[in-house]
Amino acid sequence: MKIIESKEFYSYWKNQILQDEDEKTEKTVKEIIYAVRESGDKAVREFAGKFDRSSPQKLEVELSELKLGFNELSEKEPELTDAIKLASNNICRFSLKQKEQYKNFEYEMEKGLICGQRVIPVEKTAIYVPCGRFPLFSSVLMGLIPAFCAGVEEVMLASPPLEDGLPDRKILAAAHIALEAARENGCKGSILRVFAVGGAQAIAALAYGTESLPRVDFIAGPGNKYVAAAKRLLYGQIGIDFIAGPSDILIIADGKCSVKNNMEIIAADMIAQAEHDPDACARLLAPSIEFAKLICTEIKKQLAELPDTSPAGISLEKNGLIIVYQNKEDAVRIANTIAPEHLELQTQDEDTWIPHLKNYGSLFIGRLSAETLGDYSAGLNHTLPTSGTSRFTGGLSVGNFLKITTTLRCSESSGFEKTRHAAQVLAEAEGLLAHAKSTELRTVK
Repeated sequence: MKIIESKEFYSYWKNQILQDEDEKTEKTVKEIIYAVRESGDKAVREFAGKFDRSSPQKLEVELSELKLGFNELSEKEPELTDAIKLASNNICRFSLKQKEQYKNFEYEMEKGLICGQRVIPVEKTAIYVPCGRFPLFSSVLMGLIPAFCAGVEEVMLASPPLEDGLPDRKILAAAHIALEAARENGCKGSILRVFAVGGAQAIAALAYGTESLPRVDFIAGPGNKYVAAAKRLLYGQIGIDFIAGPSDILIIADGKCSVKNNMEIIAADMIAQAEHDPDACARLLAPSIEFAKLICTEIKKQLAELPDTSPAGISLEKNGLIIVYQNKEDAVRIANTIAPEHLELQTQDEDTWIPHLKNYGSLFIGRLSAETLGDYSAGLNHTLPTSGTSRFTGGLSVGNFLKITTTLRCSESSGFEKTRHAAQVLAEAEGLLAHAKSTELRTVK
Protein backbone atom coordinates (compact mmCIF):
# COMPACT_ATOMS: atom_id res chain seq x y z
CA MET A 1 0.00 0.00 0.00
CA LYS A 2 1.28 3.47 -0.91
CA ILE A 3 2.11 5.92 1.90
CA ILE A 4 2.66 9.60 1.10
CA GLU A 5 2.97 12.82 3.10
CA SER A 6 0.36 15.53 2.70
CA LYS A 7 2.81 17.84 0.90
CA GLU A 8 2.92 15.23 -1.88
CA PHE A 9 -0.84 14.74 -2.00
CA TYR A 10 -1.93 17.51 -4.35
CA SER A 11 0.58 16.71 -7.09
CA TYR A 12 -0.28 13.02 -6.63
CA TRP A 13 -4.00 13.78 -6.88
CA LYS A 14 -3.57 16.04 -9.91
CA ASN A 15 -1.55 13.43 -11.74
CA GLN A 16 -3.95 10.57 -11.14
CA ILE A 17 -4.61 8.97 -14.53
CA LEU A 18 -8.20 9.48 -15.59
CA GLN A 19 -9.47 6.53 -17.56
CA ASP A 20 -10.62 7.46 -21.03
CA GLU A 21 -14.21 6.71 -21.80
CA ASP A 22 -14.46 3.19 -23.13
CA GLU A 23 -15.37 3.83 -26.78
CA LYS A 24 -15.96 0.15 -27.47
CA THR A 25 -18.43 -0.11 -24.59
CA GLU A 26 -20.27 3.02 -25.68
CA LYS A 27 -20.49 1.80 -29.28
CA THR A 28 -21.96 -1.53 -28.13
CA VAL A 29 -24.46 0.20 -25.87
CA LYS A 30 -25.55 2.61 -28.60
CA GLU A 31 -26.31 -0.39 -30.80
CA ILE A 32 -28.32 -2.00 -28.00
CA ILE A 33 -30.28 1.20 -27.36
CA TYR A 34 -31.10 1.64 -31.05
CA ALA A 35 -32.20 -1.98 -31.43
CA VAL A 36 -34.46 -1.85 -28.35
CA ARG A 37 -35.99 1.44 -29.46
CA GLU A 38 -36.75 0.02 -32.90
CA SER A 39 -37.68 -3.59 -32.07
CA GLY A 40 -38.84 -3.57 -28.45
CA ASP A 41 -39.29 -6.95 -26.77
CA LYS A 42 -37.77 -8.80 -29.72
CA ALA A 43 -34.45 -6.99 -29.26
CA VAL A 44 -34.59 -7.39 -25.47
CA ARG A 45 -34.94 -11.17 -25.84
CA GLU A 46 -32.16 -11.36 -28.41
CA PHE A 47 -29.74 -9.51 -26.13
CA ALA A 48 -30.83 -11.64 -23.18
CA GLY A 49 -29.94 -14.73 -25.20
CA LYS A 50 -26.54 -13.22 -25.90
CA PHE A 51 -25.64 -11.75 -22.49
CA ASP A 52 -27.84 -13.31 -19.79
CA ARG A 53 -28.30 -16.85 -18.49
CA SER A 54 -31.64 -17.26 -20.26
CA SER A 55 -34.04 -15.39 -22.51
CA PRO A 56 -37.56 -15.76 -21.10
CA GLN A 57 -40.51 -15.43 -23.44
CA LYS A 58 -42.46 -13.66 -20.74
CA LEU A 59 -40.51 -10.67 -19.42
CA GLU A 60 -42.86 -9.63 -16.61
CA VAL A 61 -42.70 -11.71 -13.45
CA GLU A 62 -45.88 -12.66 -11.59
CA LEU A 63 -45.97 -11.10 -8.13
CA SER A 64 -46.79 -14.54 -6.74
CA GLU A 65 -43.14 -15.41 -7.46
CA LEU A 66 -42.08 -12.82 -4.88
CA LYS A 67 -44.06 -14.60 -2.18
CA LEU A 68 -42.63 -17.95 -3.27
CA GLY A 69 -39.13 -16.51 -3.03
CA PHE A 70 -39.92 -15.15 0.42
CA ASN A 71 -41.32 -18.48 1.62
CA GLU A 72 -38.23 -20.29 0.35
CA LEU A 73 -35.89 -17.81 2.04
CA SER A 74 -37.85 -17.95 5.31
CA GLU A 75 -37.62 -21.71 5.38
CA LYS A 76 -33.98 -22.08 4.37
CA GLU A 77 -32.40 -18.95 5.85
CA PRO A 78 -34.57 -17.56 8.67
CA GLU A 79 -31.74 -15.45 10.13
CA LEU A 80 -31.14 -13.75 6.78
CA THR A 81 -34.88 -13.21 6.39
CA ASP A 82 -35.03 -11.49 9.77
CA ALA A 83 -32.01 -9.35 8.90
CA ILE A 84 -33.64 -8.19 5.65
CA LYS A 85 -36.84 -7.38 7.55
CA LEU A 86 -34.97 -5.31 10.13
CA ALA A 87 -33.00 -3.46 7.44
CA SER A 88 -36.20 -2.82 5.45
CA ASN A 89 -37.95 -1.36 8.46
CA ASN A 90 -35.00 0.94 9.26
CA ILE A 91 -34.69 2.12 5.65
CA CYS A 92 -38.43 2.77 5.55
CA ARG A 93 -38.47 4.75 8.80
CA PHE A 94 -35.48 6.86 7.73
CA SER A 95 -36.98 7.51 4.27
CA LEU A 96 -40.27 8.65 5.79
CA LYS A 97 -38.38 10.97 8.14
CA GLN A 98 -36.59 12.42 5.12
CA LYS A 99 -39.91 12.91 3.35
CA GLU A 100 -41.14 15.03 6.25
CA GLN A 101 -38.59 17.64 5.23
CA TYR A 102 -40.34 18.19 1.88
CA LYS A 103 -43.39 20.42 2.44
CA ASN A 104 -46.07 22.06 0.35
CA PHE A 105 -46.41 25.75 1.17
CA GLU A 106 -47.66 29.11 -0.06
CA TYR A 107 -45.93 32.36 0.90
CA GLU A 108 -47.31 35.87 0.40
CA MET A 109 -44.37 37.80 -1.05
CA GLU A 110 -46.40 40.99 -1.39
CA LYS A 111 -50.08 41.65 -0.93
CA GLY A 112 -51.80 39.86 -3.79
CA LEU A 113 -48.64 37.97 -4.84
CA ILE A 114 -48.49 34.44 -3.43
CA CYS A 115 -45.65 32.07 -4.41
CA GLY A 116 -45.82 28.42 -3.49
CA GLN A 117 -44.22 25.00 -3.62
CA ARG A 118 -45.77 21.61 -4.28
CA VAL A 119 -43.99 18.29 -3.74
CA ILE A 120 -45.14 15.69 -6.27
CA PRO A 121 -43.92 12.09 -6.54
CA VAL A 122 -42.54 10.84 -9.84
CA GLU A 123 -45.27 8.81 -11.58
CA LYS A 124 -43.20 5.83 -12.78
CA THR A 125 -39.75 4.79 -11.68
CA ALA A 126 -37.52 1.75 -12.12
CA ILE A 127 -34.95 0.18 -9.85
CA TYR A 128 -32.28 -1.87 -11.59
CA VAL A 129 -30.56 -4.59 -9.57
CA PRO A 130 -27.72 -6.62 -11.17
CA CYS A 131 -26.95 -10.22 -10.32
CA GLY A 132 -23.30 -11.04 -10.86
CA ARG A 133 -21.26 -13.11 -8.42
CA PHE A 134 -23.82 -12.49 -5.68
CA PRO A 135 -27.45 -11.30 -5.73
CA LEU A 136 -27.48 -7.70 -4.50
CA PHE A 137 -30.68 -7.99 -2.49
CA SER A 138 -29.61 -5.04 -0.32
CA SER A 139 -29.82 -2.84 -3.43
CA VAL A 140 -33.43 -3.97 -3.83
CA LEU A 141 -34.23 -2.47 -0.44
CA MET A 142 -32.22 0.71 -1.05
CA GLY A 143 -34.03 1.40 -4.33
CA LEU A 144 -37.59 0.21 -3.80
CA ILE A 145 -38.24 1.48 -0.29
CA PRO A 146 -37.47 5.21 -0.86
CA ALA A 147 -39.66 5.06 -4.00
CA PHE A 148 -42.53 3.50 -2.04
CA CYS A 149 -42.10 6.07 0.74
CA ALA A 150 -42.10 8.93 -1.77
CA GLY A 151 -45.48 7.74 -3.06
CA VAL A 152 -44.41 6.81 -6.60
CA GLU A 153 -47.49 5.42 -8.40
CA GLU A 154 -45.75 2.58 -10.27
CA VAL A 155 -42.39 1.13 -9.24
CA MET A 156 -40.64 -1.31 -11.58
CA LEU A 157 -37.94 -3.71 -10.48
CA ALA A 158 -35.68 -5.04 -13.25
CA SER A 159 -33.09 -7.75 -12.71
CA PRO A 160 -31.44 -10.26 -15.08
CA PRO A 161 -33.03 -13.67 -15.56
CA LEU A 162 -31.29 -16.80 -14.29
CA GLU A 163 -31.53 -20.23 -15.93
CA ASP A 164 -35.19 -20.59 -14.90
CA GLY A 165 -36.15 -17.32 -16.60
CA LEU A 166 -36.66 -15.48 -13.31
CA PRO A 167 -34.50 -13.07 -11.31
CA ASP A 168 -32.62 -14.53 -8.37
CA ARG A 169 -34.99 -15.85 -5.66
CA LYS A 170 -33.31 -13.74 -2.97
CA ILE A 171 -33.91 -10.62 -5.04
CA LEU A 172 -37.58 -11.56 -5.35
CA ALA A 173 -37.78 -12.29 -1.62
CA ALA A 174 -36.20 -8.93 -0.79
CA ALA A 175 -38.72 -7.17 -3.04
CA HIS A 176 -41.57 -8.89 -1.17
CA ILE A 177 -40.12 -7.85 2.20
CA ALA A 178 -39.56 -4.26 1.00
CA LEU A 179 -43.16 -3.97 -0.19
CA GLU A 180 -44.50 -5.41 3.08
CA ALA A 181 -42.31 -3.06 5.14
CA ALA A 182 -43.60 -0.06 3.19
CA ARG A 183 -47.21 -1.12 3.69
CA GLU A 184 -46.69 -1.74 7.40
CA ASN A 185 -45.29 1.80 7.71
CA GLY A 186 -48.29 3.33 5.97
CA CYS A 187 -47.01 3.53 2.37
CA LYS A 188 -49.81 1.73 0.53
CA GLY A 189 -50.23 3.61 -2.73
CA SER A 190 -47.47 2.19 -4.94
CA ILE A 191 -47.93 -0.58 -7.50
CA LEU A 192 -44.92 -2.89 -7.88
CA ARG A 193 -44.10 -4.64 -11.15
CA VAL A 194 -41.11 -6.93 -11.67
CA PHE A 195 -39.27 -7.75 -14.90
CA ALA A 196 -36.67 -10.39 -15.71
CA VAL A 197 -34.56 -8.09 -17.87
CA GLY A 198 -30.89 -7.23 -17.41
CA GLY A 199 -28.06 -5.15 -18.79
CA ALA A 200 -28.12 -2.13 -21.06
CA GLN A 201 -31.19 -3.57 -22.80
CA ALA A 202 -33.15 -3.22 -19.55
CA ILE A 203 -32.23 0.46 -19.24
CA ALA A 204 -33.15 1.10 -22.88
CA ALA A 205 -36.45 -0.78 -22.58
CA LEU A 206 -37.44 1.21 -19.50
CA ALA A 207 -36.38 4.50 -21.09
CA TYR A 208 -38.39 4.01 -24.30
CA GLY A 209 -41.01 1.44 -23.32
CA THR A 210 -41.64 -1.83 -25.16
CA GLU A 211 -44.61 -4.17 -25.60
CA SER A 212 -43.96 -5.58 -22.11
CA LEU A 213 -42.09 -2.87 -20.24
CA PRO A 214 -43.57 0.57 -19.57
CA ARG A 215 -41.66 3.76 -20.19
CA VAL A 216 -40.55 5.20 -16.84
CA ASP A 217 -39.55 8.67 -15.72
CA PHE A 218 -36.57 7.83 -13.52
CA ILE A 219 -34.12 4.92 -13.17
CA ALA A 220 -31.90 4.18 -10.18
CA GLY A 221 -29.61 1.36 -9.19
CA PRO A 222 -26.12 -0.03 -9.72
CA GLY A 223 -24.77 -1.96 -12.70
CA ASN A 224 -21.73 -2.81 -14.79
CA LYS A 225 -20.06 -0.52 -17.31
CA TYR A 226 -22.73 -1.29 -19.94
CA VAL A 227 -25.54 -0.32 -17.58
CA ALA A 228 -23.64 2.83 -16.58
CA ALA A 229 -23.08 3.76 -20.24
CA ALA A 230 -26.77 3.20 -21.03
CA LYS A 231 -27.82 5.46 -18.16
CA ARG A 232 -25.40 8.16 -19.30
CA LEU A 233 -26.52 7.99 -22.93
CA LEU A 234 -30.24 7.95 -22.08
CA TYR A 235 -30.15 10.74 -19.53
CA GLY A 236 -32.63 13.31 -20.79
CA GLN A 237 -35.00 10.66 -22.06
CA ILE A 238 -35.18 9.61 -18.43
CA GLY A 239 -33.87 10.86 -15.12
CA ILE A 240 -31.13 8.86 -13.44
CA ASP A 241 -29.62 8.74 -9.97
CA PHE A 242 -25.97 9.09 -11.09
CA ILE A 243 -23.22 7.25 -12.91
CA ALA A 244 -21.51 4.99 -10.40
CA GLY A 245 -17.74 4.62 -10.39
CA PRO A 246 -15.56 2.45 -8.15
CA SER A 247 -16.67 2.38 -4.52
CA ASP A 248 -14.40 4.26 -2.09
CA ILE A 249 -13.82 5.14 1.55
CA LEU A 250 -11.67 7.69 3.37
CA ILE A 251 -10.96 7.21 7.08
CA ILE A 252 -9.63 10.06 9.21
CA ALA A 253 -7.69 8.86 12.25
CA ASP A 254 -5.95 11.01 14.85
CA GLY A 255 -4.23 8.20 16.76
CA LYS A 256 -5.80 9.38 20.02
CA CYS A 257 -8.53 6.75 20.43
CA SER A 258 -7.78 4.84 23.61
CA VAL A 259 -9.64 1.67 22.56
CA LYS A 260 -7.17 -1.16 22.03
CA ASN A 261 -8.71 -2.50 18.85
CA ASN A 262 -9.00 0.86 17.09
CA MET A 263 -6.24 -0.02 14.62
CA GLU A 264 -7.90 -3.36 13.96
CA ILE A 265 -11.15 -1.55 13.18
CA ILE A 266 -9.45 0.91 10.81
CA ALA A 267 -7.68 -1.90 8.96
CA ALA A 268 -10.87 -3.99 8.83
CA ASP A 269 -12.87 -1.09 7.40
CA MET A 270 -10.29 -0.45 4.69
CA ILE A 271 -10.27 -4.13 3.77
CA ALA A 272 -14.07 -4.24 3.77
CA GLN A 273 -14.14 -1.46 1.18
CA ALA A 274 -11.38 -3.10 -0.89
CA GLU A 275 -13.41 -6.31 -0.89
CA HIS A 276 -15.94 -4.83 -3.33
CA ASP A 277 -13.76 -5.30 -6.40
CA PRO A 278 -10.20 -4.70 -7.65
CA ASP A 279 -11.05 -1.09 -8.58
CA ALA A 280 -12.35 -0.11 -5.12
CA CYS A 281 -10.41 2.63 -3.32
CA ALA A 282 -9.59 2.48 0.41
CA ARG A 283 -7.77 5.51 1.80
CA LEU A 284 -6.64 6.70 5.23
CA LEU A 285 -5.57 10.04 6.64
CA ALA A 286 -3.01 9.17 9.34
CA PRO A 287 -1.41 11.47 11.94
CA SER A 288 2.11 10.04 11.59
CA ILE A 289 4.27 7.75 9.49
CA GLU A 290 4.54 5.37 12.47
CA PHE A 291 0.76 5.09 12.69
CA ALA A 292 0.56 4.49 8.94
CA LYS A 293 3.08 1.64 9.13
CA LEU A 294 1.21 0.02 12.03
CA ILE A 295 -2.00 0.11 9.97
CA CYS A 296 -0.20 -1.51 7.04
CA THR A 297 1.01 -4.30 9.33
CA GLU A 298 -2.50 -4.85 10.66
CA ILE A 299 -3.95 -4.88 7.13
CA LYS A 300 -1.43 -7.50 6.07
CA LYS A 301 -2.37 -9.63 9.08
CA GLN A 302 -6.10 -9.44 8.37
CA LEU A 303 -5.70 -10.03 4.63
CA ALA A 304 -4.08 -13.38 5.43
CA GLU A 305 -7.37 -14.48 6.99
CA LEU A 306 -9.38 -13.91 3.78
CA PRO A 307 -9.83 -16.51 1.03
CA ASP A 308 -7.49 -16.30 -1.94
CA THR A 309 -10.44 -15.41 -4.17
CA SER A 310 -11.04 -12.10 -2.35
CA PRO A 311 -10.14 -9.04 -4.47
CA ALA A 312 -9.25 -7.02 -1.34
CA GLY A 313 -5.49 -7.56 -1.57
CA ILE A 314 -5.35 -6.60 -5.24
CA SER A 315 -7.47 -3.51 -4.59
CA LEU A 316 -5.30 -2.32 -1.71
CA GLU A 317 -2.10 -2.91 -3.63
CA LYS A 318 -3.43 -1.08 -6.67
CA ASN A 319 -5.51 1.73 -5.13
CA GLY A 320 -4.87 1.75 -1.37
CA LEU A 321 -3.43 5.00 -0.08
CA ILE A 322 -2.37 6.38 3.32
CA ILE A 323 -1.74 10.12 3.56
CA VAL A 324 0.19 11.42 6.56
CA TYR A 325 -1.27 14.83 7.44
CA GLN A 326 0.35 17.67 9.40
CA ASN A 327 -2.59 19.01 11.41
CA LYS A 328 -6.37 19.03 11.53
CA GLU A 329 -6.75 21.80 8.93
CA ASP A 330 -4.47 19.88 6.57
CA ALA A 331 -6.56 16.73 6.99
CA VAL A 332 -9.83 18.59 6.40
CA ARG A 333 -8.52 20.17 3.17
CA ILE A 334 -7.46 16.80 1.82
CA ALA A 335 -10.73 15.12 2.80
CA ASN A 336 -12.77 17.83 1.08
CA THR A 337 -10.57 17.50 -2.03
CA ILE A 338 -10.99 13.72 -2.23
CA ALA A 339 -14.76 14.05 -1.67
CA PRO A 340 -15.19 10.37 -0.77
CA GLU A 341 -18.26 8.21 -1.14
CA HIS A 342 -17.87 7.10 2.49
CA LEU A 343 -16.10 9.27 5.08
CA GLU A 344 -15.31 7.76 8.47
CA LEU A 345 -14.14 9.60 11.59
CA GLN A 346 -11.96 7.56 13.94
CA THR A 347 -10.97 10.48 16.14
CA GLN A 348 -11.49 12.02 19.53
CA ASP A 349 -13.93 14.94 19.64
CA GLU A 350 -15.60 13.95 16.35
CA ASP A 351 -18.10 16.80 16.60
CA THR A 352 -15.31 19.38 16.26
CA TRP A 353 -14.42 17.89 12.86
CA ILE A 354 -17.91 17.66 11.39
CA PRO A 355 -18.62 21.37 10.62
CA HIS A 356 -15.47 21.56 8.50
CA LEU A 357 -16.14 18.43 6.40
CA LYS A 358 -18.20 19.38 3.36
CA ASN A 359 -17.84 16.70 0.69
CA TYR A 360 -18.93 13.11 1.29
CA GLY A 361 -21.77 10.74 0.42
CA SER A 362 -22.28 9.47 3.97
CA LEU A 363 -20.42 10.33 7.16
CA PHE A 364 -19.73 7.64 9.77
CA ILE A 365 -19.02 9.18 13.15
CA GLY A 366 -17.03 7.34 15.78
CA ARG A 367 -15.63 3.91 16.49
CA LEU A 368 -18.90 1.95 16.40
CA SER A 369 -20.26 3.54 13.22
CA ALA A 370 -19.05 0.96 10.71
CA GLU A 371 -19.55 1.85 7.06
CA THR A 372 -20.99 -1.66 6.66
CA LEU A 373 -23.98 -0.63 8.78
CA GLY A 374 -24.73 2.03 6.18
CA ASP A 375 -24.36 -0.56 3.44
CA TYR A 376 -27.01 -2.77 4.92
CA SER A 377 -29.12 -2.15 7.96
CA ALA A 378 -28.88 1.23 9.72
CA GLY A 379 -31.43 2.96 7.46
CA LEU A 380 -29.06 5.11 5.38
CA ASN A 381 -29.05 4.54 1.65
CA HIS A 382 -25.94 2.83 0.29
CA THR A 383 -26.36 4.20 -3.24
CA LEU A 384 -23.91 7.08 -2.94
CA PRO A 385 -21.88 9.43 -5.18
CA THR A 386 -18.46 8.08 -6.19
CA SER A 387 -15.37 9.42 -8.00
CA GLY A 388 -15.44 12.74 -6.16
CA THR A 389 -19.00 13.60 -7.23
CA SER A 390 -20.02 14.18 -3.60
CA ARG A 391 -18.68 17.69 -4.30
CA PHE A 392 -22.02 18.45 -5.93
CA THR A 393 -24.54 15.73 -5.08
CA GLY A 394 -25.71 13.50 -2.28
CA GLY A 395 -26.80 9.88 -2.30
CA LEU A 396 -30.03 8.26 -3.38
CA SER A 397 -32.91 9.20 -1.09
CA VAL A 398 -36.64 9.67 -1.02
CA GLY A 399 -35.95 13.10 -2.54
CA ASN A 400 -34.85 11.54 -5.85
CA PHE A 401 -38.39 10.29 -6.34
CA LEU A 402 -40.01 13.66 -5.57
CA LYS A 403 -40.35 16.73 -7.79
CA ILE A 404 -40.26 20.19 -6.22
CA THR A 405 -42.66 22.28 -8.30
CA THR A 406 -43.66 25.91 -7.86
CA THR A 407 -46.96 27.78 -8.02
CA LEU A 408 -48.06 31.40 -8.40
CA ARG A 409 -51.38 32.85 -7.25
CA CYS A 410 -52.16 36.55 -7.86
CA SER A 411 -54.94 38.95 -6.99
CA GLU A 412 -55.46 42.66 -7.73
CA SER A 413 -53.42 44.71 -5.29
CA SER A 414 -50.61 47.26 -5.12
CA GLY A 415 -48.10 44.49 -4.46
CA PHE A 416 -49.19 42.61 -7.57
CA GLU A 417 -49.11 45.79 -9.67
CA LYS A 418 -45.51 46.59 -8.67
CA THR A 419 -44.39 43.09 -9.59
CA ARG A 420 -46.38 43.10 -12.85
CA HIS A 421 -44.89 46.42 -13.88
CA ALA A 422 -41.34 45.20 -13.13
CA ALA A 423 -41.92 42.15 -15.33
CA GLN A 424 -43.14 44.37 -18.16
CA VAL A 425 -40.07 46.62 -17.93
CA LEU A 426 -37.72 43.62 -17.90
CA ALA A 427 -39.45 42.00 -20.88
CA GLU A 428 -39.27 45.20 -22.92
CA ALA A 429 -35.57 45.60 -22.07
CA GLU A 430 -34.90 42.09 -23.37
CA GLY A 431 -36.85 42.77 -26.54
CA LEU A 432 -39.53 40.18 -25.77
CA LEU A 433 -42.53 42.27 -26.74
CA ALA A 434 -45.10 39.48 -26.46
CA HIS A 435 -43.95 38.91 -22.88
CA ALA A 436 -44.39 42.61 -22.20
CA LYS A 437 -47.87 42.61 -23.76
CA SER A 438 -48.89 39.60 -21.65
CA THR A 439 -48.06 41.49 -18.45
CA GLU A 440 -49.42 44.83 -19.66
CA LEU A 441 -52.88 43.31 -20.25
CA ARG A 442 -53.03 42.48 -16.51
CA THR A 443 -52.56 46.09 -15.39
CA VAL A 444 -54.53 46.89 -12.21
CA LYS A 445 -56.63 49.98 -12.89
